[in-house]
Amino acid sequence: MWGNITIAFLLAFITSFVITPYTMRLAHKVGAIDFPGERKIHNKPIPRLGGLAIISGFLLSVLYLLFILNIEKTISLVGTENYGIKLMGFFLGIIILGITCFIDDSKNIPAWVKLLAQILSAVIVTVCGVKIDMIAVPFMEKNIILNNVFSYILTIGWIVGITNAINLIDGLDGLSSGISLISCISLLIIFATNGSSILSIILITALAGGIVGFLPFNFNPAKTFVGDVGSNFLGFSLAVISILGVAKTYTVLVLIAPLIVLGLPIFDTIFAIFRRIIKGKSLKAVFKPDKGHLHHRLMAKGYTQKQAVLILYGLSATLGMFAIILLDSGLWKALSFALLVVAIIAVGYKDIFKKTKTS
Repeated sequence: MWGNITIAFLLAFITSFVITPYTMRLAHKVGAIDFPGERKIHNKPIPRLGGLAIISGFLLSVLYLLFILNIEKTISLVGTENYGIKLMGFFLGIIILGITCFIDDSKNIPAWVKLLAQILSAVIVTVCGVKIDMIAVPFMEKNIILNNVFSYILTIGWIVGITNAINLIDGLDGLSSGISLISCISLLIIFATNGSSILSIILITALAGGIVGFLPFNFNPAKTFVGDVGSNFLGFSLAVISILGVAKTYTVLVLIAPLIVLGLPIFDTIFAIFRRIIKGKSLKAVFKPDKGHLHHRLMAKGYTQKQAVLILYGLSATLGMFAIILLDSGLWKALSFALLVVAIIAVGYKDIFKKTKTS
């Protein structure tokens, strides 16, 4: 099995690494260039279609393993019911989001159009069987089985939420791609040690490979940006794969593991929503960008772009390690660790979000 997993990583890595320079040329041809501006940190035009390379590496790797190699007739390898329908829904969602965000990177489209594309992609995936249909709650002997309405609402909300969380945190060179990679590694360890389906392991490994191939071009100083097409793909994929990975593992800790792993972008997004609503006095303010994200606050404190990114990498990796450790602990230890993590994050945010002269 691990030989095929290695193939998934290497094929995605090589494809992404080779294709990235071509996405830079394409970006110049179609006008997908990110120019310097008031909210921008870079001081020169940067192409922003790098996410296409990650998508290409991911899709080529997965399709090669599942269909061309036909490993053990695919069905026994994947080990999950209706895998074909689930994959088709996943791929269709990627295509819809990819086309929409490609247009946005090239021509710019209203935020509500992208939101509709995200919701549509999430609905398609959910209808195809990728859904959260059961949850476990501490101190309850039985799992809570969700009816279709609550299952659909929870799943669509999770997918759209994580997609936007990764998109919103994409503000510094290598930030969204690096945090996505750290999340992939954390989820891979969790999947591999908790009986998750081979499908989820293949998908998360291919995603990691695609990111590793792209990251050398994206880390500070960036030669290219992941773009909306890339950040939406990363968030969408992490959301869907995390559901597949815990689909048949309904213990409390495994269910909350993705929440902890993706805790940094989730918390930053929730804070951004409330901050914008309070500042703008209306729900419309949610769609208005600002410079109040954690990475902006770190730079306002005097950290360089590279230092800010590395700090956030460290925080994301810490959350990932906590999630992995929690899976081997009892409930009370898990809750204690979780409270400790929350306290540390809260203290850090309280310090960082204090008003500074540059705020």
